[in-house]
Amino acid sequence: LDPVTIDQLRRIISDFSVEDGEKVKELEKKTNHDVKAVEYYLKNKFKEIGLEDSAEFIHFGLTSQDINNTAIPLLLKQGLETNYWNKIEDIQKHLSASASLWKGIPLLARTHGQPASPTTLGKEIEVFHTRIEAQLNLVKAIPFTCKFGGATGNFNAHYAAYPDIDWKAFADQLVQNLGLKRSNPTTQIEHYDNLAALLDALKRINTILIDFCRDIWQYISLNYFTQKINEQEVGSSTMPHKVNPIDFENAEGNLGVANALFVHLSGKLPISRLQRDLTDSTVLRNIGVSIAHSIIAFNSILKGLNKLQLNQPAIQLDLNKNWAVVTEGIQTILRREKYPQPYEALKALTRNTSSITKETIVNFIDGLEISEKVKKELKSLTPHNYIGPST
Repeated sequence: LDPVTIDQLRRIISDFSVEDGEKVKELEKKTNHDVKAVEYYLKNKFKEIGLEDSAEFIHFGLTSQDINNTAIPLLLKQGLETNYWNKIEDIQKHLSASASLWKGIPLLARTHGQPASPTTLGKEIEVFHTRIEAQLNLVKAIPFTCKFGGATGNFNAHYAAYPDIDWKAFADQLVQNLGLKRSNPTTQIEHYDNLAALLDALKRINTILIDFCRDIWQYISLNYFTQKINEQEVGSSTMPHKVNPIDFENAEGNLGVANALFVHLSGKLPISRLQRDLTDSTVLRNIGVSIAHSIIAFNSILKGLNKLQLNQPAIQLDLNKNWAVVTEGIQTILRREKYPQPYEALKALTRNTSSITKETIVNFIDGLEISEKVKKELKSLTPHNYIGPST
Protein backbone atom coordinates (compact mmCIF):
# COMPACT_ATOMS: atom_id res chain seq x y z
CA LEU A 1 0.00 0.00 0.00
CA ASP A 2 1.26 3.45 -0.87
CA PRO A 3 1.53 6.21 1.79
CA VAL A 4 -1.53 8.05 0.50
CA THR A 5 -3.71 4.94 0.84
CA ILE A 6 -2.33 4.20 4.28
CA ASP A 7 -3.21 7.75 5.32
CA GLN A 8 -6.75 7.25 3.99
CA LEU A 9 -7.07 4.06 6.04
CA ARG A 10 -5.83 5.85 9.18
CA ARG A 11 -8.41 8.59 8.66
CA ILE A 12 -11.23 6.04 8.81
CA ILE A 13 -10.30 5.88 12.51
CA SER A 14 -9.17 9.43 13.23
CA ASP A 15 -12.12 11.08 11.47
CA PHE A 16 -14.76 8.67 12.78
CA SER A 17 -17.85 10.71 13.75
CA VAL A 18 -21.21 10.28 15.43
CA GLU A 19 -22.71 10.13 11.95
CA ASP A 20 -20.36 7.29 11.07
CA GLY A 21 -21.45 5.51 14.23
CA GLU A 22 -25.07 5.89 13.17
CA LYS A 23 -24.23 4.28 9.81
CA VAL A 24 -22.82 1.28 11.69
CA LYS A 25 -25.97 1.07 13.80
CA GLU A 26 -28.14 1.13 10.66
CA LEU A 27 -26.17 -1.83 9.33
CA GLU A 28 -26.57 -3.58 12.69
CA LYS A 29 -30.35 -3.31 12.42
CA LYS A 30 -30.06 -5.65 9.42
CA THR A 31 -27.27 -7.95 10.65
CA ASN A 32 -28.31 -8.07 14.33
CA HIS A 33 -24.56 -8.50 14.93
CA ASP A 34 -22.38 -5.62 16.04
CA VAL A 35 -18.99 -6.77 14.74
CA LYS A 36 -20.44 -7.84 11.37
CA ALA A 37 -21.97 -4.36 11.05
CA VAL A 38 -18.52 -2.81 11.61
CA GLU A 39 -17.06 -5.18 9.01
CA TYR A 40 -19.63 -4.09 6.42
CA TYR A 41 -19.06 -0.44 7.27
CA LEU A 42 -15.31 -0.87 6.70
CA LYS A 43 -15.89 -2.71 3.44
CA ASN A 44 -17.91 0.25 2.18
CA LYS A 45 -15.04 2.53 3.20
CA PHE A 46 -12.59 0.32 1.32
CA LYS A 47 -14.68 0.70 -1.81
CA GLU A 48 -14.66 4.48 -1.42
CA ILE A 49 -10.85 4.60 -1.42
CA GLY A 50 -10.34 2.05 -4.21
CA LEU A 51 -9.46 -1.01 -2.10
CA GLU A 52 -12.45 -3.13 -3.05
CA ASP A 53 -10.19 -6.06 -4.03
CA SER A 54 -8.80 -6.16 -0.48
CA ALA A 55 -12.15 -5.81 1.32
CA GLU A 56 -12.54 -9.54 2.03
CA PHE A 57 -9.35 -9.49 4.08
CA ILE A 58 -10.90 -7.15 6.65
CA HIS A 59 -12.31 -10.04 8.71
CA PHE A 60 -10.13 -12.79 7.27
CA GLY A 61 -10.13 -16.02 9.29
CA LEU A 62 -11.54 -14.27 12.33
CA THR A 63 -14.45 -14.55 14.69
CA SER A 64 -16.03 -11.55 16.42
CA GLN A 65 -14.24 -12.35 19.66
CA ASP A 66 -10.87 -11.87 17.97
CA ILE A 67 -12.05 -8.29 17.56
CA ASN A 68 -13.84 -7.78 20.89
CA ASN A 69 -11.29 -9.60 23.03
CA THR A 70 -8.51 -7.49 21.53
CA ALA A 71 -10.32 -4.15 21.40
CA ILE A 72 -11.74 -4.26 24.93
CA PRO A 73 -8.47 -4.89 26.82
CA LEU A 74 -6.87 -2.22 24.62
CA LEU A 75 -9.67 0.23 25.51
CA LEU A 76 -9.31 -0.65 29.20
CA LYS A 77 -5.52 -0.22 29.07
CA GLN A 78 -5.80 3.16 27.36
CA GLY A 79 -8.63 4.26 29.65
CA LEU A 80 -6.64 3.48 32.78
CA GLU A 81 -3.55 5.17 31.38
CA THR A 82 -5.34 8.36 30.35
CA ASN A 83 -8.03 8.77 33.01
CA TYR A 84 -7.48 6.50 36.01
CA TRP A 85 -3.83 6.43 37.08
CA ASN A 86 -3.45 10.20 37.24
CA LYS A 87 -6.46 10.54 39.57
CA ILE A 88 -5.42 7.82 41.99
CA GLU A 89 -1.86 9.17 41.93
CA ASP A 90 -3.22 12.64 42.83
CA ILE A 91 -4.89 11.07 45.86
CA GLN A 92 -1.65 9.30 46.76
CA LYS A 93 0.32 12.56 46.55
CA HIS A 94 -2.20 14.25 48.81
CA LEU A 95 -2.09 11.40 51.34
CA SER A 96 1.70 11.34 51.32
CA ALA A 97 1.92 15.10 51.90
CA SER A 98 -0.68 14.97 54.69
CA ALA A 99 1.06 12.04 56.38
CA SER A 100 4.33 13.99 56.40
CA LEU A 101 2.69 17.22 57.58
CA TRP A 102 0.80 15.58 60.44
CA LYS A 103 3.30 12.91 61.51
CA GLY A 104 4.01 14.67 64.83
CA ILE A 105 0.40 15.28 65.84
CA PRO A 106 -0.77 12.92 68.62
CA LEU A 107 -4.23 11.48 68.10
CA LEU A 108 -6.49 9.51 70.41
CA ALA A 109 -6.94 6.11 68.82
CA ARG A 110 -10.25 4.31 68.95
CA THR A 111 -10.52 0.54 68.79
CA HIS A 112 -14.03 -0.89 68.90
CA GLY A 113 -15.11 2.75 69.11
CA GLN A 114 -13.47 3.11 72.53
CA PRO A 115 -10.47 5.26 73.52
CA ALA A 116 -7.24 3.32 72.95
CA SER A 117 -3.47 3.86 73.01
CA PRO A 118 -2.66 7.12 71.19
CA THR A 119 -1.34 7.19 67.65
CA THR A 120 -0.40 10.03 65.32
CA LEU A 121 -2.60 11.54 62.67
CA GLY A 122 0.23 11.28 60.13
CA LYS A 123 0.66 7.56 60.71
CA GLU A 124 -3.04 6.91 60.33
CA ILE A 125 -3.02 8.68 56.96
CA GLU A 126 0.16 6.84 55.95
CA VAL A 127 -1.64 3.53 56.59
CA PHE A 128 -4.02 4.28 53.72
CA HIS A 129 -1.25 5.55 51.45
CA THR A 130 0.72 2.35 51.97
CA ARG A 131 -2.30 0.09 51.47
CA ILE A 132 -3.22 1.75 48.18
CA GLU A 133 0.40 1.71 46.99
CA ALA A 134 0.62 -2.05 47.56
CA GLN A 135 -2.53 -2.64 45.51
CA LEU A 136 -1.38 -0.34 42.72
CA ASN A 137 1.82 -2.38 42.44
CA LEU A 138 -0.27 -5.54 42.11
CA VAL A 139 -2.52 -3.95 39.48
CA LYS A 140 0.41 -2.82 37.37
CA ALA A 141 1.89 -6.33 37.44
CA ILE A 142 -1.21 -7.83 35.78
CA PRO A 143 -0.82 -8.08 31.99
CA PHE A 144 -3.53 -6.92 29.61
CA THR A 145 -4.28 -10.17 27.82
CA CYS A 146 -6.39 -10.78 24.73
CA LYS A 147 -7.65 -13.62 22.57
CA PHE A 148 -6.69 -13.80 18.90
CA GLY A 149 -6.85 -17.21 17.25
CA GLY A 150 -9.84 -17.74 15.00
CA ALA A 151 -13.24 -19.34 15.53
CA THR A 152 -12.31 -21.68 18.39
CA GLY A 153 -8.77 -20.51 19.08
CA ASN A 154 -6.95 -22.94 16.74
CA PHE A 155 -6.36 -20.79 13.60
CA ASN A 156 -8.28 -23.43 11.63
CA ALA A 157 -9.24 -21.17 8.74
CA HIS A 158 -5.89 -19.38 8.65
CA TYR A 159 -3.90 -22.59 8.22
CA ALA A 160 -6.44 -24.02 5.79
CA ALA A 161 -5.96 -21.04 3.46
CA TYR A 162 -2.26 -20.33 4.02
CA PRO A 163 -0.64 -23.39 5.68
CA ASP A 164 2.93 -22.10 5.26
CA ILE A 165 2.45 -18.97 7.40
CA ASP A 166 3.31 -19.12 11.10
CA TRP A 167 -0.02 -17.69 12.26
CA LYS A 168 0.75 -18.01 15.95
CA ALA A 169 3.85 -15.87 15.55
CA PHE A 170 1.87 -13.42 13.42
CA ALA A 171 -0.84 -13.12 16.11
CA ASP A 172 1.72 -12.75 18.90
CA GLN A 173 3.45 -9.92 17.06
CA LEU A 174 0.16 -8.20 16.20
CA VAL A 175 -1.10 -8.00 19.78
CA GLN A 176 2.39 -7.19 21.09
CA ASN A 177 2.42 -4.15 18.79
CA LEU A 178 -0.78 -3.05 20.56
CA GLY A 179 0.86 -3.35 23.98
CA LEU A 180 -1.10 -6.51 24.85
CA LYS A 181 -0.25 -10.16 25.55
CA ARG A 182 -1.96 -12.98 23.65
CA SER A 183 -3.54 -15.75 25.71
CA ASN A 184 -2.78 -19.21 24.33
CA PRO A 185 -4.43 -21.67 24.16
CA THR A 186 -8.00 -20.38 24.30
CA THR A 187 -11.51 -21.34 23.32
CA GLN A 188 -13.48 -18.92 21.12
CA ILE A 189 -13.08 -16.23 23.78
CA GLU A 190 -10.48 -14.83 26.15
CA HIS A 191 -10.72 -16.66 29.46
CA TYR A 192 -10.67 -13.31 31.31
CA ASP A 193 -8.66 -14.59 34.29
CA ASN A 194 -6.22 -11.68 34.17
CA LEU A 195 -9.06 -9.23 33.56
CA ALA A 196 -10.84 -10.64 36.62
CA ALA A 197 -7.63 -10.22 38.65
CA LEU A 198 -7.36 -6.61 37.47
CA LEU A 199 -10.96 -5.82 38.34
CA ASP A 200 -10.58 -7.47 41.75
CA ALA A 201 -7.50 -5.33 42.40
CA LEU A 202 -9.36 -2.17 41.38
CA LYS A 203 -12.16 -3.25 43.73
CA ARG A 204 -9.68 -3.58 46.60
CA ILE A 205 -8.39 -0.06 45.95
CA ASN A 206 -11.97 1.17 46.11
CA THR A 207 -12.57 -0.80 49.31
CA ILE A 208 -9.54 0.84 50.92
CA LEU A 209 -10.87 4.24 49.86
CA ILE A 210 -14.30 3.45 51.33
CA ASP A 211 -12.52 2.69 54.60
CA PHE A 212 -10.64 6.00 54.28
CA CYS A 213 -13.81 8.00 53.53
CA ARG A 214 -15.55 6.55 56.57
CA ASP A 215 -12.60 7.35 58.83
CA ILE A 216 -12.37 10.95 57.58
CA TRP A 217 -16.14 11.25 57.98
CA GLN A 218 -15.74 10.11 61.60
CA TYR A 219 -12.87 12.53 62.24
CA ILE A 220 -15.04 15.37 60.89
CA SER A 221 -17.86 14.20 63.17
CA LEU A 222 -15.44 14.31 66.13
CA ASN A 223 -14.49 17.86 65.08
CA TYR A 224 -10.87 16.82 64.47
CA PHE A 225 -11.31 18.37 61.03
CA THR A 226 -13.38 21.32 60.00
CA GLN A 227 -14.18 22.09 56.37
CA LYS A 228 -13.47 25.25 54.43
CA ILE A 229 -16.70 27.16 54.03
CA ASN A 230 -18.01 28.37 50.70
CA GLU A 231 -20.43 31.16 51.58
CA GLN A 232 -22.57 30.35 48.54
CA GLU A 233 -23.04 26.69 49.44
CA VAL A 234 -25.88 25.27 51.54
CA GLY A 235 -25.26 22.34 53.89
CA SER A 236 -28.91 21.64 54.66
CA SER A 237 -32.15 22.88 53.15
CA THR A 238 -33.49 23.61 56.63
CA MET A 239 -30.54 23.76 59.07
CA PRO A 240 -28.34 26.72 58.10
CA HIS A 241 -25.49 25.87 60.48
CA LYS A 242 -24.57 22.59 58.77
CA VAL A 243 -21.46 21.98 56.69
CA ASN A 244 -21.82 18.34 55.70
CA PRO A 245 -18.98 15.98 54.63
CA ILE A 246 -20.81 15.32 51.38
CA ASP A 247 -17.70 14.81 49.24
CA PHE A 248 -16.66 11.76 51.25
CA GLU A 249 -20.25 10.51 51.31
CA ASN A 250 -20.59 10.91 47.54
CA ALA A 251 -17.27 9.14 47.07
CA GLU A 252 -18.35 6.25 49.28
CA GLY A 253 -21.58 5.85 47.30
CA ASN A 254 -19.84 5.83 43.92
CA LEU A 255 -17.14 3.46 45.14
CA GLY A 256 -19.89 1.10 46.29
CA VAL A 257 -21.61 1.16 42.89
CA ALA A 258 -18.28 0.54 41.15
CA ASN A 259 -17.47 -2.37 43.46
CA ALA A 260 -20.87 -3.98 42.93
CA LEU A 261 -20.09 -4.04 39.20
CA PHE A 262 -16.48 -5.17 39.74
CA VAL A 263 -17.69 -8.11 41.85
CA HIS A 264 -20.12 -9.25 39.16
CA LEU A 265 -17.64 -8.70 36.34
CA SER A 266 -14.77 -10.60 37.96
CA GLY A 267 -17.03 -13.42 39.12
CA LYS A 268 -18.92 -13.86 35.86
CA LEU A 269 -16.42 -13.23 33.07
CA PRO A 270 -14.11 -16.26 33.62
CA ILE A 271 -17.10 -18.61 33.27
CA SER A 272 -18.35 -19.61 29.81
CA ARG A 273 -20.13 -22.77 28.65
CA LEU A 274 -17.89 -25.08 26.62
CA GLN A 275 -16.10 -23.12 23.88
CA ARG A 276 -18.25 -20.01 24.57
CA ASP A 277 -21.61 -18.54 25.37
CA LEU A 278 -22.75 -14.95 24.89
CA THR A 279 -23.14 -13.90 28.52
CA ASP A 280 -19.78 -12.11 28.56
CA SER A 281 -20.77 -9.82 25.69
CA THR A 282 -23.31 -7.64 27.47
CA VAL A 283 -21.37 -7.78 30.75
CA LEU A 284 -18.15 -6.45 29.20
CA ARG A 285 -19.94 -3.27 28.14
CA ASN A 286 -20.15 -2.24 31.80
CA ILE A 287 -16.42 -2.14 32.52
CA GLY A 288 -16.37 1.54 31.59
CA VAL A 289 -19.30 2.22 33.91
CA SER A 290 -17.44 0.77 36.91
CA ILE A 291 -14.26 2.69 36.05
CA ALA A 292 -16.31 5.89 35.61
CA HIS A 293 -17.94 5.55 39.03
CA SER A 294 -14.46 5.03 40.52
CA ILE A 295 -13.12 8.18 38.86
CA ILE A 296 -16.15 10.20 39.99
CA ALA A 297 -15.38 9.00 43.52
CA PHE A 298 -11.69 9.95 43.19
CA ASN A 299 -12.69 13.46 42.16
CA SER A 300 -15.00 13.71 45.18
CA ILE A 301 -12.24 12.54 47.53
CA LEU A 302 -9.80 15.10 46.14
CA LYS A 303 -12.41 17.82 46.47
CA GLY A 304 -13.09 16.79 50.07
CA LEU A 305 -9.40 16.58 50.99
CA ASN A 306 -8.84 20.10 49.71
CA LYS A 307 -11.59 21.35 52.06
CA LEU A 308 -10.15 19.79 55.23
CA GLN A 309 -8.76 22.03 57.96
CA LEU A 310 -7.05 20.48 60.97
CA ASN A 311 -8.64 21.37 64.32
CA GLN A 312 -5.73 20.59 66.61
CA PRO A 313 -7.33 22.02 69.80
CA ALA A 314 -10.18 19.51 69.51
CA ILE A 315 -7.69 16.66 69.10
CA GLN A 316 -5.72 17.83 72.15
CA LEU A 317 -8.88 18.20 74.22
CA ASP A 318 -9.86 14.61 73.51
CA LEU A 319 -6.42 13.42 74.59
CA ASN A 320 -6.61 15.46 77.80
CA LYS A 321 -9.95 13.85 78.65
CA ASN A 322 -8.57 10.30 78.25
CA TRP A 323 -5.64 9.80 80.57
CA ALA A 324 -6.65 6.17 80.97
CA VAL A 325 -4.91 5.40 77.66
CA VAL A 326 -1.46 5.63 79.28
CA THR A 327 -2.25 2.74 81.62
CA GLU A 328 -1.06 0.29 78.97
CA GLY A 329 2.39 1.88 79.08
CA ILE A 330 2.40 2.02 82.89
CA GLN A 331 1.55 -1.65 83.34
CA THR A 332 4.11 -2.67 80.71
CA ILE A 333 6.89 -0.80 82.52
CA LEU A 334 5.72 -2.37 85.80
CA ARG A 335 5.94 -5.81 84.17
CA ARG A 336 9.53 -4.98 83.27
CA GLU A 337 10.14 -4.11 86.92
CA LYS A 338 8.56 -7.43 88.00
CA TYR A 339 5.81 -5.61 89.89
CA PRO A 340 3.11 -8.14 90.90
CA GLN A 341 -0.02 -8.21 88.73
CA PRO A 342 0.27 -4.71 87.24
CA TYR A 343 -2.47 -5.28 84.67
CA GLU A 344 -4.95 -6.26 87.35
CA ALA A 345 -4.00 -3.25 89.51
CA LEU A 346 -4.63 -0.83 86.64
CA LYS A 347 -7.78 -2.65 85.63
CA ALA A 348 -9.14 -2.13 89.14
CA LEU A 349 -8.21 1.54 88.97
CA THR A 350 -9.72 2.28 85.55
CA ARG A 351 -12.86 0.15 85.91
CA ASN A 352 -13.79 1.51 89.37
CA THR A 353 -13.04 5.19 88.83
CA SER A 354 -15.58 7.29 86.96
CA SER A 355 -13.05 9.77 85.57
CA ILE A 356 -9.38 9.07 85.00
CA THR A 357 -7.42 12.33 85.09
CA LYS A 358 -3.76 13.23 85.29
CA GLU A 359 -4.17 13.51 89.05
CA THR A 360 -5.71 10.04 89.23
CA ILE A 361 -2.71 8.57 87.42
CA VAL A 362 -0.18 10.51 89.54
CA ASN A 363 -1.85 9.44 92.80
CA PHE A 364 -1.84 5.83 91.63
CA ILE A 365 1.86 5.96 90.77
CA ASP A 366 2.71 7.61 94.11
CA GLY A 367 1.03 4.73 95.93
CA LEU A 368 3.18 2.07 94.20
CA GLU A 369 6.05 0.41 96.06
CA ILE A 370 8.67 1.13 93.39
CA SER A 371 11.74 3.32 93.13
CA GLU A 372 11.48 7.08 92.66
CA LYS A 373 13.32 6.68 89.38
CA VAL A 374 10.63 4.37 88.00
CA LYS A 375 7.89 6.61 89.39
CA LYS A 376 9.41 9.53 87.50
CA GLU A 377 9.53 7.41 84.37
CA LEU A 378 5.87 6.48 84.73
CA LYS A 379 4.81 10.06 85.40
CA SER A 380 6.53 11.17 82.20
CA LEU A 381 3.92 9.26 80.16
CA THR A 382 1.09 11.43 78.88
CA PRO A 383 -1.59 10.94 76.23
CA HIS A 384 0.38 13.43 74.11
CA ASN A 385 3.75 11.63 74.13
CA TYR A 386 2.72 7.99 74.51
CA ILE A 387 2.70 7.49 70.75
CA GLY A 388 5.63 5.21 69.96
CA PRO A 389 8.41 6.16 67.55
CA SER A 390 7.78 8.74 64.86
CA THR A 391 6.80 7.06 61.57
